[in-house]
Amino acid sequence: MVGLAGVEPTTSCTPSKRATRLRYSPKSPVYTVRTGGAESGTLYAMRHCRTALAAALFSTLALAQNPFYLKDGDRVVFYGDSITDQRLYTTLTESYVVTRFPGLNISFTHSGWGGDRVSGGSGGPVDLRLTRDVFPYQPTVITIMLGMNDGGYRAFDEAVFTRYTSGFEHILDAIRTNAPNARITLIQPSPYDDATRPPTFEGGYNAVLLRYSEYLRTLAQSRHLDVADLNRPVSAMLERAADTNKDEAQKILPDRVHPAPAGHLIMAEALLKAWNAPALVSDVTIDAQAHTFQAENAKVEALTAGTPVSWTATESALPLPIDPKDKLMDLAVRSSDIVDALDRETLRVTGLAPGKWDLKIDGLSAGAFAAEDLAKGVNLATLSTPMLKQALDVHALTLKHNNIHFMRWRTIQTGLATDASPYTKQNATLALDQLDNELIAEQRAAAQPRPHHYELTPVN
Repeated sequence: MVGLAGVEPTTSCTPSKRATRLRYSPKSPVYTVRTGGAESGTLYAMRHCRTALAAALFSTLALAQNPFYLKDGDRVVFYGDSITDQRLYTTLTESYVVTRFPGLNISFTHSGWGGDRVSGGSGGPVDLRLTRDVFPYQPTVITIMLGMNDGGYRAFDEAVFTRYTSGFEHILDAIRTNAPNARITLIQPSPYDDATRPPTFEGGYNAVLLRYSEYLRTLAQSRHLDVADLNRPVSAMLERAADTNKDEAQKILPDRVHPAPAGHLIMAEALLKAWNAPALVSDVTIDAQAHTFQAENAKVEALTAGTPVSWTATESALPLPIDPKDKLMDLAVRSSDIVDALDRETLRVTGLAPGKWDLKIDGLSAGAFAAEDLAKGVNLATLSTPMLKQALDVHALTLKHNNIHFMRWRTIQTGLATDASPYTKQNATLALDQLDNELIAEQRAAAQPRPHHYELTPVN
């Protein structure tokens, strides 16, 4: 059965044999479940179930107006220069998709090459790059980020800009010929850091990139393509970070061009927001007095009240794999809206006695919280939890499989193009492809939902 927002796909509107009944809360299109107590029984409130399903269907239809851009079976190719070649915003995007939608089968190929312009670069002229590094993967989605090198790191020059515009349109024409059904996202290039340091000339180089970005916006409109701005959100984050700690902020783009992982995190956020990526990881509310719960994108079981309050929850998604030990990553998070925009894993617990309560997940403390703060809601995505560890484990596999593909592509396929025997190279590429596929299988398995035991006990 197709899952509806706020309704577990396995839920049935038939009488239950257990002393548990599903109840609909008129304030929320999700189920409220009461366990035990005086109202326990074997009768099922059918009209409430029908109402819940109708409300959930309405919620689902509302969400469908802005569905996530990627679909099951999509094959994504990221094309660009050295910033794409870093394989950071791209892998963060991949890990988000794999952990937020663990049931979707979507492939990702990273085809950035350092120094590239719209005409190509050290990896070959652009037509060779596209023929060798994009079209063989039969992409259904292609992102293109070029411009950093094209502008020449100097003041705006009309002749240079004309070469950029004609070269970019040539790339689009080639895609339309060779991958006519591919959905294309034009990426407005990430910034040159004129935010934490003085510009190197009047106006600064990032102003040049913004003119290139404006061209891409109008080009996307004229060709009915999608566009993602990876410049302004990163620049805004850098400005806020510099207000907090200028020296640390400068490390986010240490050479003013190539971001550290912290900068790529905000780039990935910008791309995902352009793709209508949902903020929700899960939303669970426990009423410790009424012995009820509400759950969105999660399944709650075995709720027991008293001291301690405990339950088991299986979330359908994971939080972003943000390393809590990375100080620059923390600075970027605090200087942006990424948590609100993409990382909401809310737990609310009402009906607790006043005072502080220790929250344990799988026996490990996630922190101590005042009862009133738990009633308002705690974002688990910002805490060290087993779910975050799982997300980081998935991301580690994302990096590993991309490194294997990079080795296959850049060391064997292109690096040894004129060396060694074709037979040996073919065997090597086949072996690396197999290893890549095995790591992807591990990645997808590692992203699957797992049950976690929660326990709240008062802090004396």
